[in-house]
Order: sequence, then C-alpha cells, then structure tokens
Amino acid sequence: MPELSRFAGMIIYMLFCDIKQHNKPHVHVYYGDFEAVIGIDGELLAGALPHKQLKMVTGWLAFHEEEAYKAWNLAVKGEHFEKIEPMK
Repeated sequence: MPELSRFAGMIIYMLFCDIKQHNKPHVHVYYGDFEAVIGIDGELLAGALPHKQLKMVTGWLAFHEEEAYKAWNLAVKGEHFEKIEPMK
C-alpha cells in the first residue's frame, strides 16, 4: 500500500486503482490495532478509530484536501503520488 502520510502514530495510505469497494475518494488509516477507511470529505466509510485520532485525521484531510484529491486522482489511475507532510 502506498503511504500518503504518517503522523501521531497513524499511517495514512491510498491504494492504486481502489474504486470497487468504496465509491468515493478515501484513505486507509492504521493506528495500532485500529483500521479505518475515511472519505477525503471526512466520512467514516469502514472500520474504526479512537475519537481523538478520527478527529485528527478528518482535520488533516480538511487541511490537505486539495493535495489528497490530487493524490487520489493519480492513485485511481495506478500512478504514483507525492507524500503529504503532516501538519506541524
């Protein structure tokens, strides 16, 4: 899975050509034993994260919305994308 970003113990991924199960732009988030799929618009599509981490990811996605959609548009075509640096 290509990594999009990593911060606060969370790893954010996007899959190449990932349009079959969730029909909207999204990321996969891993935090310890938790896994979740979150739309770039902040909607929780599958899985679970602790409340604090979910808020952090949705805030990060809102802040990096343009970059996340750019990465998504490349990933669905099977093309590599740039990593997004976490907020400082």
